[in-house]
Amino acid sequence: MPTTYALIPGAGGEAWYWHRVAPLLTDRGAEVVVVGLPFDDSADLTRHAEIVSDELTGVTGPVILVGQSMGAFIAPMVAERRPAALIVLVNPLVPTAGESVGQWWVATGQKAAMVEHFDQIALGRNEFDMFEDFFHDVPEPVRQEALRRPPPAMSDTPFEQPWPLHRWPDVPTRVIAGSDDRLLPLEFQRRVTRERLGLDVDVMGGGHLVALSRPDELVDLLESYRTEAGL
Repeated sequence: MPTTYALIPGAGGEAWYWHRVAPLLTDRGAEVVVVGLPFDDSADLTRHAEIVSDELTGVTGPVILVGQSMGAFIAPMVAERRPAALIVLVNPLVPTAGESVGQWWVATGQKAAMVEHFDQIALGRNEFDMFEDFFHDVPEPVRQEALRRPPPAMSDTPFEQPWPLHRWPDVPTRVIAGSDDRLLPLEFQRRVTRERLGLDVDVMGGGHLVALSRPDELVDLLESYRTEAGL
């Protein structure tokens, strides 16, 4: 049976984020489920996990859950609901028990790490620019497409619910970090991942949105994990 990748987006919930990755995985012989998530007042993390699980109804082969950024809160919750062969986190917000997404930023010291990184790369500012710092390495045609799209819907609801798991699921997990991520700088990501998962990160080029900036490189990594797992 073919392996199915479940591609889970980060904050904003847009399935479009994966539009450069999904066809490449399909070309490699995998099945792909790209999940869009509602970011409105009615949908918390539990609802998001339910939606992903529902999208996988009927899948009988092995499943690889891929969570981008805030999707790291959701992927392990899905793994508690249905069997998963592997969890892959991409530039993740790695959660810990009882912590909400909103609390994560202060608990991990993200702001100080980001400002220090901005200084190291001589950016000349200490505040995050939502478009420039997310899309700084994304090809211009993709940047322009992103600008033409309506802003993703946002709500405080997914950020307020404490992460409900008591521990990380007993599922093999890999963590990918972009070497040029401005939101979650590499050394910060290494520290948080070691502290919370006891794992090292696998480094690839690119910033926070590697599925848009370097889809081929990301797919090569994902497929190497699939091969190593014998899937």
